[in-house]
Amino acid sequence: MDSRSPDNVGILAIEVYFPSSFVDQDKLEDFDGVSKGKYTKGLGQEQMGFCHDNEDINSLCLTVVARLMEKNHINYTEIGRLEVGTETIIDKSKSVKSVLMQLFDDSGNYDVEGVDTSNACYGGTSALFNAVSWVESSAWDGRFALVVCGDIAVYASGNARCTGGAGAIAMLVGPSAPLVIESGLRASYMRHAYDFYKPDLTSEYPIVDGKLSVQSYITALDNCYQTFCQKASKKLKTKSFNLSHMDFMMFHSPYCKLVQKSLARIVLNDFVRKELQNYPEEDQSGFDHLSNIKDVSLEDSVFDKNIEKAFMAASERLFSAKTKQSLLLSRRVGNMYTPSLYSCLASLLISTSLNDLPGKRIGLFSYGSGLAASMFSIRVTDQIGLPEVSGLPKVTGHPTFTLHSLVSGLLDINHRLEQRTQIEPEEFTAVLECREKHHTASNYSPTATPELLFPGTFHLTLVDNKFRRTYQRKPFLRPDLNGNSPNGRGTPNNHTHCNGF
Repeated sequence: MDSRSPDNVGILAIEVYFPSSFVDQDKLEDFDGVSKGKYTKGLGQEQMGFCHDNEDINSLCLTVVARLMEKNHINYTEIGRLEVGTETIIDKSKSVKSVLMQLFDDSGNYDVEGVDTSNACYGGTSALFNAVSWVESSAWDGRFALVVCGDIAVYASGNARCTGGAGAIAMLVGPSAPLVIESGLRASYMRHAYDFYKPDLTSEYPIVDGKLSVQSYITALDNCYQTFCQKASKKLKTKSFNLSHMDFMMFHSPYCKLVQKSLARIVLNDFVRKELQNYPEEDQSGFDHLSNIKDVSLEDSVFDKNIEKAFMAASERLFSAKTKQSLLLSRRVGNMYTPSLYSCLASLLISTSLNDLPGKRIGLFSYGSGLAASMFSIRVTDQIGLPEVSGLPKVTGHPTFTLHSLVSGLLDINHRLEQRTQIEPEEFTAVLECREKHHTASNYSPTATPELLFPGTFHLTLVDNKFRRTYQRKPFLRPDLNGNSPNGRGTPNNHTHCNGF
């Protein structure tokens, strides 16, 4: 890569991994004995992905990194920084990033900056900000940065278990990106709160204060949005800034209904700021009845159901236009924790016509309990960059990364969602009990076999008597004559080191 001062730093490529097993939320309602629709209509969830005892945070991240590198034909020598955002801790000292360095062995590249970053669901965003800052800094050596977000979200038996999920996302960061992280358009809100935390290191399960968690999330959203609007107005030299300046708006998604409420909350903020009249006329439909609402306090309205209901109804059209299409993976896999926001980005990209994306601004709200939150924006490149017409130059043997290449790399998501195996709630519960029992075990071989895993997935094979973990990779299916495997991915022929550690 060119080591001159970089322009348009952002995301060049994205890879998504989610487990091959899921439980149906409708069936889980029956199994848990809750009222019909509590998880599906009340929370907006359809399915929940989960991991058997042969997958852990290391295996998820190994899989997603290997897939991104292979799919985009990147050599490991081209990576100069790798940072992992996760809250799934299986070692109090050794980082997940250090485990991923096994993938670099054949290349001989060990000059790779970065370690792990942790704060609940916010660590992936912190890692992304750090990667962008590295590329923009004097320390940049011309190579790519790699950001990895991964988590396994599980809860003790009870009313929070239905909000779990699991997955990992890898993002390649560099200059001349199709998804540009807009410089100077970022607002953060950091406070101390015990809304969700994991003090028991012998357990995967968190301690959750549900009411405080919602209050903390909404308060962070209010503050980030207000500060973001102030900074954006100054940076963009506009009289004011409001939701209408965002073509799409995405949120960290613990469950889909909270995301819909969050979009309504943005509209409430603009109502308080007297910005609704500055929306385009077509976006003001449904606002008429809001004229009856007087003297709303953001602080006092967090749990005001009448205000919430009014603004959810008023913002329904805006939700459908700006946010709803980003919830595909959240709805069908669940809360991935650190990858959650970026699963929304991937969902948006594959659920929107490619021709409708160039030049658009995407707003993103990232939240991690404890608490840490930021709002920032992405500007989509003005050029789709179709390979047959782009005429774009090559950099270090790669065609320039384009919007077309980025989105094309995500188009297998829907196919993989359909290829998963549905597990009955009884077996799902037994799997979580097995994980709980063996969470800190040594001299342990997983009970699950690789049979249900997607081809090319790394899986845990042994935790020895010194707690050292060994992984293998499930072989790819036999490719066709064009080198494509039946699951839509080419079979690597130069990554034999991935077959076993």
